[in-house]
Amino acid sequence: MSKKIPRSNEDDYSAEIIAERQAFIEANTPAKLDHTRQYSFNPADMSGNIENLFGVAQIPIGLAGPLLVNGEHAQGEFYVPMATVEGTMLASYNRGMKVIRECGGVTTTVSGEAMQRAPTFVFPSAREARDFCIWLKENHEQIKAVAESTTSVGKLNEIEQYHAHNMVFTRFDYSTGDAAGQNMTSRATFVACEWIVKQYPQLSHYLLSGSFDTEKRTSSVNLLKGRGKRVTAEITIPRDVMINNLRISPPQMHYGQGISTLAALLTNSSNNAAHPANGLAALYLATGQDIANIGESNQCTTYNKVTREGDYYFSITMPAIIMATYGGGTALPTQRECLEIMDCFGKGKAMKLAEIAAGLVLAGELSLGAATRIDKDTRKNEWVDAHERLGRNR
Repeated sequence: MSKKIPRSNEDDYSAEIIAERQAFIEANTPAKLDHTRQYSFNPADMSGNIENLFGVAQIPIGLAGPLLVNGEHAQGEFYVPMATVEGTMLASYNRGMKVIRECGGVTTTVSGEAMQRAPTFVFPSAREARDFCIWLKENHEQIKAVAESTTSVGKLNEIEQYHAHNMVFTRFDYSTGDAAGQNMTSRATFVACEWIVKQYPQLSHYLLSGSFDTEKRTSSVNLLKGRGKRVTAEITIPRDVMINNLRISPPQMHYGQGISTLAALLTNSSNNAAHPANGLAALYLATGQDIANIGESNQCTTYNKVTREGDYYFSITMPAIIMATYGGGTALPTQRECLEIMDCFGKGKAMKLAEIAAGLVLAGELSLGAATRIDKDTRKNEWVDAHERLGRNR
């Protein structure tokens, strides 16, 4: 018979119950918990972040930078904490950041903000579903007031509608301040939907999420409409800076980017970028973000050209950066410290953090894009050589 994991109804974060779970693991599995039991957190602070706590997973955190950002919210040089177990990664991002500094910085622009919950409303017929679409538009202000009554910062800006068969798929679009906002929008949308049920008896039933928000997975709708912060980062790199630092010319990089874009088309990929998930995941782990949001946040399109002067213009657009500087895991002690390194902890900092994240991704794209080239004379490849030298923890 399966043994139950020890729990306490009175205080499940006390030292006693944690020690009991640690003893349970050592008695019932091959593991000996010499390291996971070591931590500096106050376990009581983790209530709301974890259940059945028995320890922590310590992941190395390295420092990259400085990253020079010319943003609307992030301005100046930032040292960026990155938690990863992949050798070579920080070295590569540091190289990209050096190029950015020599060019005077990366320019970042936030062009949108939205967090969605996507209820689906079901009716007896398509005609009744169509009529509901009209009613939904006519009653937007009342629905908005009901939804916003549940939150001090969330604002319902739009209700998108997509009518199919006898159903209406919607996306309730909110701005959520410095929180990522998934829980906030769930509560607000649920209360709004319950109000709709009372006002519109023709409705058969609804699903609070009909999956049209495509949470934690890539999608065409989020690529176009955005989810979280929509950020573009761009830079023009002089030809000599590029050759001296990345050992590749603008035409060579442009040629390689063209092949990568074709490959993205052929494989039906949501990205034509090289590896936005690498930098984002490392930053997310270090700063207490919901790491599963990488599933959608790593969506990224790239655009590049060789200028008339022979320099290299490169830009990325990330339509779904979901990050918080307040609430969730951001208040955990080590995660808070990492946010404070960038002066990004607390209210009023979410846009700043999103711009830093986009600049980080651009740095990684530049460095890896150059590293994949094979040198004609030596027949060496920086990508392979760097992993052999720095990334082989055998």
